[in-house]
Amino acid sequence: MKKALFTLSLAIAAIFAVNTVVAQEIVDGAKIEFEKTLHDYGTIEHGGNGVYEFVFTNTGNQPLMISNAKGSCGCTVPEWPKEPIAPGATGVIKVKYDTKRAGQFSKSVTLTSNAVNSPTMVIRIKGVVKSPAQGGAPANGTGAPAN
Repeated sequence: MKKALFTLSLAIAAIFAVNTVVAQEIVDGAKIEFEKTLHDYGTIEHGGNGVYEFVFTNTGNQPLMISNAKGSCGCTVPEWPKEPIAPGATGVIKVKYDTKRAGQFSKSVTLTSNAVNSPTMVIRIKGVVKSPAQGGAPANGTGAPAN
């Protein structure tokens, strides 16, 4: 009886082993992949260049359309391609941060697209804007005249 049960178990295991196929998921559609989703400006000058370009690739097999890009506040302004990005092609999301606001910042841009892997995606920027330079004593000969 034990031998028959063992043989039956072995036969069932062999059937499952033969029928097991590793299925690779193939999904049609656009896919968005960024080189990076966070940019750290480090410390930047007050009024300095607050522009960064996030590069992405459409790794899918259909055109990628970004329908919207929204900054987390008015100080973060995104620009995105309005035309479709072909499969295998790259595109750029340009983000401009207003560096006239001194202090530490951490902002985000939310993207909406037809990407099957990430229809809503968030990219982020952070850094510290130095305080504006304070006026010092006037240089020789440039101050108010002495009476």
